[in-house]
Amino acid sequence: MSISKKLLFILLLCITQLTLAQSPCVNGFATQTINGVETSYPCNGYDLLSRIPISTLATTLGNEEGSDLWGWTDPLDGKEYTIIGTTNSTAFVDISDPINPVFLGRIETANGNTSFWRDIKVYNNHAYIVADGVGSHGMQIFDLTTLRSGVNDDLTFTNSSTDGNVKVFTGDNGINIGSCHNIVINESEGIAYLVGCGGAASGGPVFVDITTPLSPTIVGSYSGKGYTHDAQVITYNGTDNNVTSPTVIGVSSYIGREILLASNGGSNDRVVLLDVTDKNNPQFISEITYPNPGYAHQGWFTDDHRYFIFGDETDEQNFGFGTRTFVFDMLDLDNPVLSTTYEASIAAIDHNGYVKDDTFYLANYRAGMRVLDIPTLISTNNSNSETGYFDTYPASNSANFNGAWSIYPYFESGNIIISDIERGLFVVRASNNPLSTKDFNLDSKFSLVPNPTKTNSKLTASKGQTITSVEVYNVIGKKLFSKNNINQDSIVLPTTHLSNGLYLVKINNTTTKKLVINK
Repeated sequence: MSISKKLLFILLLCITQLTLAQSPCVNGFATQTINGVETSYPCNGYDLLSRIPISTLATTLGNEEGSDLWGWTDPLDGKEYTIIGTTNSTAFVDISDPINPVFLGRIETANGNTSFWRDIKVYNNHAYIVADGVGSHGMQIFDLTTLRSGVNDDLTFTNSSTDGNVKVFTGDNGINIGSCHNIVINESEGIAYLVGCGGAASGGPVFVDITTPLSPTIVGSYSGKGYTHDAQVITYNGTDNNVTSPTVIGVSSYIGREILLASNGGSNDRVVLLDVTDKNNPQFISEITYPNPGYAHQGWFTDDHRYFIFGDETDEQNFGFGTRTFVFDMLDLDNPVLSTTYEASIAAIDHNGYVKDDTFYLANYRAGMRVLDIPTLISTNNSNSETGYFDTYPASNSANFNGAWSIYPYFESGNIIISDIERGLFVVRASNNPLSTKDFNLDSKFSLVPNPTKTNSKLTASKGQTITSVEVYNVIGKKLFSKNNINQDSIVLPTTHLSNGLYLVKINNTTTKKLVINK
């Protein structure tokens, strides 16, 4: 590594380190200080583990912004990584220690042009990246196992076998791939679906076989319903086992079929359902409309494939609604119906939303991450659907295009990553899930006072109890203090030296209390 590269690495590492400040949600706010600037983020039930500013993640051109993101878990060691799009590059961050994330490097945009819309998905340990409004960008492919080597020498991965093996796919079989708005992948089939690709398929989905990750091949497309802005593709395993659509010839059941739900925003806003099992002959199934469309944007199936949760991107601005979330009942794919509509008390624009178990995680632009309970959301009385939030844009919840762009809630650790247009990468976690382990349980036999504390805190046992041992951990399970053979009814914990954040105090190997340091 040259001296200049070493200096660049040290400088950027120092910048990154300045961003690392665990901030628990206390009295409705998570307060963080970076470079001497204190920011209080409104929150409910979610703690801030760390943040990396967009200025660290992106190449410095003076107009850096964040866009989409996705996650990757290394199957070799379980390490977790963030892949986040920026105006001019795609950045990679090791968040295995979510309080101390490490910026590893970036891939520059393929043709040197900036894009405010960059989208990423992952398949078979490779990242697939598209960008909109950038001409001949194509689809970048990056071998994620390269990240195992740690921080890149000059923080820029390039097309070489020793530096990331970045490839660019620009099409074949008579279809050119240049500028694409989005990419979705059906991982069970190894097919990527590129949508909004300029003149390709009139902006409809283009089907790309990625089973050999670095050698993709276009295997079909669909242009029958025009431009597709976003989509989800699943191998269907829902409740509709009786095909009634006359257009899907020779199919008796949708179970096991590849179903694409296309959010077709524009002059003909609607959600279009396609059977894309036969890539040479995709079939239209049905389409869904809804009242007061602004721009049909994005949606996600519930895990049982019964409901499709969907958002329109501009109805809040155009019609003055609070954030609207639509629930479509997909009991009959040939005849889906609008089941319920949830309208939040805030006016912020909804963007990308994802389902995990019974929870819907919504990137709500100026309102940050909003968390909705799906069983409540699908009910006719769904006014209390919201169960928590973390607001990455504290100044306002108005209907403007700032703040949280996307969310990835699928890490097994419980870490949740949020991409914010102006503020970069946030790593958060549910306040009641500090360690994501069943080894810790809460108990009322002991008390910590004061809590939160600015200095030390006294641990006291209730009547009839004795403190025999104490251990203090941070939220990723690192032991910071341990003392045995105490045999007293109280002890002052030496926590003055600890930085602001959430800690776990394990007592007698049986009970855990949460301790908040808030200086």
